[in-house]
Amino acid sequence: MFDYEKYLRLDKFPHIWCAGCGDGIILKSLLRAIDGLGWSKDEICMVSGIGCSSRVTGYVDFQTIHSLHGRAIPFATGVKLQRPDLRVVVITGDGDAAAIGGNHLIHAARRNLDLTVIMINNSIYGMTGGQVSPATPLGQLATTAPYGQLDPAFDIPKLVIAAGATYVARGTSFHARRLEKLIRDALLNPGFSLVEVTVACPTIYGKLNKMGTPADMLLWQKENSVDVAKAAKMSPEELEGKIVTGVLHHERRPEYAARYQELIRRLGGEVRHPAAVSEEVGEETAAVA
Repeated sequence: MFDYEKYLRLDKFPHIWCAGCGDGIILKSLLRAIDGLGWSKDEICMVSGIGCSSRVTGYVDFQTIHSLHGRAIPFATGVKLQRPDLRVVVITGDGDAAAIGGNHLIHAARRNLDLTVIMINNSIYGMTGGQVSPATPLGQLATTAPYGQLDPAFDIPKLVIAAGATYVARGTSFHARRLEKLIRDALLNPGFSLVEVTVACPTIYGKLNKMGTPADMLLWQKENSVDVAKAAKMSPEELEGKIVTGVLHHERRPEYAARYQELIRRLGGEVRHPAAVSEEVGEETAAVA
């Protein structure tokens, strides 16, 4: 039996997640992935924004930051640039990352900063009242779209691939063991990594869209998921409404924090506070930083 408790702040329990929410499944997959890598708790910094998924940082016994809405990635960026030795993980949701945090998401991907972003996608703003998010599918109901969502949903993995991310994958809360491997590979990637996880929100999204019980919503994930290799052989019509899972993109290119440290060494021969470097080398280097 895996000992999850050694990674948890048990005094923060019981958790606030609704019955049937998949966030706990994702947390367990993440903890197993970290445990398999043998990393110590002190070398991990976990950063979150605001939302149901972002409560993860309150429950785990790592170095953690529960930051502002949409600002998890810039907080994590500051940590990584100041302490490139840390393993920095961002826990965020579809609204937190792709709406108010959307620009931070694409620019972190563009830089290829070594962050691992676990983006939990429940297709709605679950904590703040059930508003539409950038990932709410066309035609689906939300409290701010009582007649159906008119805007097409972002395909967030495609967005960050286009922006420059070097590892991008998608999993579901149903496929917990496979998700563990996707997260492990993301943690090992020396650059910007994003794992989007499709998760059920039975309390709001499921209820508004008459998707049945929490078990029904989990089975829907199972029945509508298609592995990326199989998806490559299917037509757009066959893929309509399907969740394409697996590793969607993986490449290698120079990582940003390493290039930043090299700049510092080149300027002064020793690593110093990044802000001090920007002040000394003028506008051009400040813009790069």
